[in-house]
Amino acid sequence: MKKVFFALALLLFAKFNAQGWKTDEQYIQKFALYAVEEMEKYKIPASITLAQGLLETGGGQSRLAQQGNNHFGIKCKEDWTGKTMKHTDDAPNECFRVYDDPRESYEDHSKFLAFRKYYVNLFKLDMYDYKAWAHGLKKAGYATNPRYAYILIDKIERNKLYEFDKTNSKEVLYAVLKRYPDLKNDRIFMAQLDQSKSTAAPVTVKVPYEATSYEKQQKKVDKIVTKAETLQSILIKSHPNGGKKFIIIPDDIDLTAISKKYQLTETTLMKWNELDGTQLRRNDILFLESKSSTGNAASYKAKAGESMHDISQKFGIKLKKLYAKNRMDFGQQPKAGQLIYLQSKKPRK
Repeated sequence: MKKVFFALALLLFAKFNAQGWKTDEQYIQKFALYAVEEMEKYKIPASITLAQGLLETGGGQSRLAQQGNNHFGIKCKEDWTGKTMKHTDDAPNECFRVYDDPRESYEDHSKFLAFRKYYVNLFKLDMYDYKAWAHGLKKAGYATNPRYAYILIDKIERNKLYEFDKTNSKEVLYAVLKRYPDLKNDRIFMAQLDQSKSTAAPVTVKVPYEATSYEKQQKKVDKIVTKAETLQSILIKSHPNGGKKFIIIPDDIDLTAISKKYQLTETTLMKWNELDGTQLRRNDILFLESKSSTGNAASYKAKAGESMHDISQKFGIKLKKLYAKNRMDFGQQPKAGQLIYLQSKKPRK
């Protein structure tokens, strides 16, 4: 019996040791980079993301984190089509999402906040005001614990997580090393640091070799690199009209790439933005949720060459509603200086 117990103890020790992160400090060392990457993409303070990860996983020790790479306790919901696992939380055997990699969990957490109407007001807060964000999350109903905001703030201040709000993805590993100098003896961490130093581009680009001229091949490489950099440079914004989430396209790109990046179907994006094609142009506005039925201003004077679709995107109002308010036939375009009604219906003559 003692031998069995000893063997079991060794097995459990090996399992936890293999995780590589058993304390708050080790969790921060491993996942600070992910939190900062998400901050750059979605404007959510890294300190808040890390504090929530620490709290939800118990410093990386939760069953959901270890078996499902789920660091934020995100449940399946009706729109989840990936892997799942059963776990008892608020009720027995609830359905939770399973990720192939913790980074996917961090991205999903960002989308959970960015794409749900309950959290719109969070993105109006100062990104460096972690206390306001903590109280904002509680007010929006993120957690039922009445002390949730204070628990997050304590995690942030105890671990000085606010320091990560002032760094970026290229410098965060140096910040981690400065805080935890013993990591210089950690071969995995130092290899990650070396890789970040030697990586000139933010993404790895693979181009199949073709028996063609160098010039033609180089153009293909440049095109793929440009597309990858374009996708990484896109930032989600909150529209003044109801806080609807949208992005501004930084360069010509196909809708397929945006669809994959935000895990929204092309059909859905085309419907929300009333598109008749998949080619997006530089400075196009693309909404990541359905637009409003009315504008946030009473009226607007159309500029030369501006279409009704341009105006609907500019003010975040559904195109059909815009036509109806202005008593115009669908497809008819405004003249320069024409008064376009955004809230009430155009008076009859």
